[in-house]
Amino acid sequence: MTRLLVIGGSDAGISAGLRARELDPGAEVTLLVADAYPNFSICGIPYHVSGDVPDWRSLAHRSSDDLDKAGLRVRLNHRATAIDAGTHTVTATTPDGTTTTLDYDRLVIGTGAVAVRPPIAGLNQLGPADGLHTLHTMGDTFALLQSVQQRRARSAVIVGAGYIGLEMAEALTTRGLQVTLIEQVNQVMPTIDPELAQPLAEHLQGQDVTVRCATTVHAVTSDGDRLRVDTDATTYEADVVLVVTGVRPDTDLAATAGVTLGVHGAIAVDRQMRTNLPDVFAAGDCVHTYHRLLDRHVYLPLGSTAHKQGRVAGTNALGGEALFAGSLGTQAVKVFDLVAAGTGLRDDHARKAGYDPVTVASTADDHKAYYPGATPVRVRVTGDRRTGRLLGAQLLGTRGAEIAKRIDTYATAISYGASIADIAELDLSYTPPLGSPWDAVQIAATNWQREVTEKR
Repeated sequence: MTRLLVIGGSDAGISAGLRARELDPGAEVTLLVADAYPNFSICGIPYHVSGDVPDWRSLAHRSSDDLDKAGLRVRLNHRATAIDAGTHTVTATTPDGTTTTLDYDRLVIGTGAVAVRPPIAGLNQLGPADGLHTLHTMGDTFALLQSVQQRRARSAVIVGAGYIGLEMAEALTTRGLQVTLIEQVNQVMPTIDPELAQPLAEHLQGQDVTVRCATTVHAVTSDGDRLRVDTDATTYEADVVLVVTGVRPDTDLAATAGVTLGVHGAIAVDRQMRTNLPDVFAAGDCVHTYHRLLDRHVYLPLGSTAHKQGRVAGTNALGGEALFAGSLGTQAVKVFDLVAAGTGLRDDHARKAGYDPVTVASTADDHKAYYPGATPVRVRVTGDRRTGRLLGAQLLGTRGAEIAKRIDTYATAISYGASIADIAELDLSYTPPLGSPWDAVQIAATNWQREVTEKR
């Protein structure tokens, strides 16, 4: 009987444990969860804050009963404090403050990531009691909601206009707060091109969100009732301040045990999710990720990736030979009535990787214009000038325009080495209320060919 010990109860850890039990129902699988919320969707937090998901319990991918029925021994509020790879043991603190030691045959580290605290004066002196928050855990969520209620918050400043910042701008606006969104670089959502970021920012402003890009926050102070956010442009006052400027891998435990770190200080793993220590695997936001197009590892924390890596780790911990296929960084975000999505490489990263990238912009309706409700889809396709290979795509359109599914078409094509010419030849579905004989993704591909290939 294999004794599998998993540190972490989020996407990667749970996936590893479930996969191990699938392969061997006799395996003894124990999960150490640092808090009381195993298998909760961190990605769903903004939708609980907004009220779209009223019951926070609904954010659990699986209930504790589901995990128990699957044969997982989940130890809540157990924080691992030391790994001894030589003796195959892990030491952890228990809910009552004592310590316990657990033996393992195989270990999976899924400690995830922690919120980045940028070098802003006052962040280390203020906290939730003052109305200053980060947002990465269920505990953070409850603290923010309590702060909004107790302070009778009517205004908020959000520092960081990435995915979470944009989603929280919508969430807090929906709750009735006046939101100011501040971003240090010169656009919202830095992972897409400026040509799509600008209309996204305009959409936010149309929803009464104040957007301030190319603005650096220097300090946050409190007078007891309200917070002051000092920037290089002006000072903003708010009832609550939310700092969401990204995450970093949580690797202190692993590094202390002798696990080698890789890109961005994340745990170095091979494509079988093995670390340098014998019988120790790792997966999720704490590890670096193999990128299909770059053919190297990068740091790319995504929930979808964590699920897949966890499954690979669980398979191989039980003696399998599974291989993580790799990531393209495929993402989508809903911001009020718009959806932005991207996959693969943009020009700058593609050029650094040795490609000769060209990006061509197109606009096409999401379905036949004569059927009511057609809306424009903005598409930016990136391909290699020399080979015509599809390298990436970005889309912006309304929520009903199936932006996420259309980006998935590009992601699938990239995964199998398709050229842009191949996209135009795909046999995609068509009916006037839902699409066109030439879908928007194909019109964009054809335009790329016309602009690049046919003008050589």
